[in-house]
Amino acid sequence: MAPKKRCQLQAETPCNSAVLRIVGQCPHCRVEFCGAHRLPEHHKCNKLEDCRQQAFERNKAKLESERTVASKMATA
Repeated sequence: MAPKKRCQLQAETPCNSAVLRIVGQCPHCRVEFCGAHRLPEHHKCNKLEDCRQQAFERNKAKLESERTVASKMATA
């Protein structure tokens, strides 16, 4: 039987916890982590800022495409 994969957190004190099978891989940096370090904020993901910028650009484009323009009211 193969040994368990361990958390790949790069810190002063390495984490020795087992990797989560389904949600343990970071979608941004593709590194495997335990339950405590699986979120990008918890393992200081180096691609987190790029992800935030892409989400910002997508939301900005969506909001601009849905912008409504008030029709001018005719003065009587």
